[in-house]
Amino acid sequence: MKEKIHVFIPVLDESRISYSIDEFKNSPAVAKITLLSADTSLKPVPGCDVIYIDSLNSSATARAIADAADSRYTLVATAYDRLAPGYLALERMMRICSDSAAGMVYADYYTVSGGVRSNNPVIDYQEGSLRDDFDFGPLLMFDTASLKTAAAGIDKDYSYAGLYDLRLRLSRVAPLVHISEYLYTRFKPEETLGGEAHFAYVDPKNRAVQIEMEQACTEHLKAVGAYLEPEFEPVAFDQGDFEYEASVIIPVRNRVRTIRDAIRSVLCQKTDFPFNLIIIDNHSTDGTSEVIEEFTADSRVIHIVPERDDLGIGGCWNVGANHPEAGKFCVQLDSDDVYADENTLAKMVKAFYDNNSAMVVGTYCLTDIDMNTIPPGVIDHKEWTPDNGRNNALRINGLGAPRAFYTPLLRRINVPNTSYGEDYALGLAFSRHHQIGRVYDVVYLCRRWEDNSDHALDINKTNANNLYKDRIRTWELKARIALNKNRK
Repeated sequence: MKEKIHVFIPVLDESRISYSIDEFKNSPAVAKITLLSADTSLKPVPGCDVIYIDSLNSSATARAIADAADSRYTLVATAYDRLAPGYLALERMMRICSDSAAGMVYADYYTVSGGVRSNNPVIDYQEGSLRDDFDFGPLLMFDTASLKTAAAGIDKDYSYAGLYDLRLRLSRVAPLVHISEYLYTRFKPEETLGGEAHFAYVDPKNRAVQIEMEQACTEHLKAVGAYLEPEFEPVAFDQGDFEYEASVIIPVRNRVRTIRDAIRSVLCQKTDFPFNLIIIDNHSTDGTSEVIEEFTADSRVIHIVPERDDLGIGGCWNVGANHPEAGKFCVQLDSDDVYADENTLAKMVKAFYDNNSAMVVGTYCLTDIDMNTIPPGVIDHKEWTPDNGRNNALRINGLGAPRAFYTPLLRRINVPNTSYGEDYALGLAFSRHHQIGRVYDVVYLCRRWEDNSDHALDINKTNANNLYKDRIRTWELKARIALNKNRK
């Protein structure tokens, strides 16, 4: 292929970057290498140009790359680690970019850390892949014409959301295509692994970052016709005839170690309304069923073993919500977790009426199995705002806990019969039409231990989970676009 690539590599220190420079220089597909540096004292590197930047993720940097790019394709490294393209990998990326008329291609890659090589597959991009932390891997190849078109539309000066904004704009110009082949290697220092990245977006010190990401996502939703104005359908709390004001729903399978604590935390609730507890025991085999039976002398406890054997957590929720003794509001409690104190249920129910909400989300604290607080502690999702929360929900990966629903609407929508993402899907569906209320007191203890369903997931399971949530977003995005069209 005669086409050539202009490579842009960020520089943190010369010792780490020299390896990558040599690797790209050795490829006949590379026409030019430009270094991106925030250090104006960087010494010249033979055969490389330099662009001085404020930060890698700013709008100014995105514009600078697009302005400087002068080859048919533009390759941007987004990590400071050593990178090595595979044999004929850059040629392969150019070919796929051309054949698929892509605005950008990205590929699976290998990671080497501590001398150990491992596979790092990534997932397909789709319309609903709106997470700002979507993992493309650290090498992005752009069709330069598409890159310049997208960059020309940048009208905000972001310090943190520049590359995210560029990616969203590019997705409106041409497809972002995943090459499911291992085309390069990333050499990753061991000290960069681990941490609490899953919760980074709720860390208060990252609030400025999140504000920018929300802005960029909201503008994208407006551009594609999916933005929802802060206008909500009212909720009439007089549908149905309910004996109980609230039902706590616990789906459970094989949680003999934790289910007793969960049940006790419900039965100690102090309210001025009647409530019950519906436990859907999904064919436990470890003694969980016997523990539940210890509590059934209390008339508030309903122990259900479904006839079906094909239910996930969402399917169990449907069984509970459609039970004839289900209350006006269904309130979530996972079998691993506990309510923080005896006032949780009262606070959650009150929030429905205070905010005329169809759904309410509380605040939780992460703890170990013995209920000792662990980092990052309180997760309050204060990035949710009454006016824009329903739009920002398409960007973030979760809404918080505990979650509670107005039962007549829950029965109308139903819960996806999955064991991952079912709560997120409900949050998006409810927020499409209705206000979601918030409780910012800590009302829930989310216990982390070795048997959690999301404990120590491998890359393939993590990818499957992320792909499913992106599909949920895609479906919701299309529904919101259609809703807006019908309103015109």
